[in-house]
Amino acid sequence: MQLKDYHQHRKPELMIIPMIDIVFFLLVFFMISMLSMVEQKGVPVSLPQAVATENQINKNVVLTITKEKKLYFNKEEIPLQTLGARLEAEMKQNRGLTVVINADREAKHGWVVKVMDQVKNLGISKLAIATEGK
Repeated sequence: MQLKDYHQHRKPELMIIPMIDIVFFLLVFFMISMLSMVEQKGVPVSLPQAVATENQINKNVVLTITKEKKLYFNKEEIPLQTLGARLEAEMKQNRGLTVVINADREAKHGWVVKVMDQVKNLGISKLAIATEGK
């Protein structure tokens, strides 16, 4: 009489699909958590739209002009008279300073020109105006 071998010898299988799911979940988790850690330097305003927008700007200083004629240096409200002194102090720390003007679409054109004039008079050559893509 012959006895049956109840110990079936199966090759172990490597289940890679659950491992891919876990790695993908961790990737999404870290991507979403990093988005919340990005520092926003501006005050929220309603930007005008433009067809040609540039997203690769190195934003060192953000000047925000609201429709109520308020000027913000990054997120701090400052009077227009002190803008030159603040920009000079920033230029001492960083010679390749980039200034981004974040003006509300309903802001008066004259105010935007005054701010741009002060920036240019200090010799800052990297000046950008923030727009919203269409």
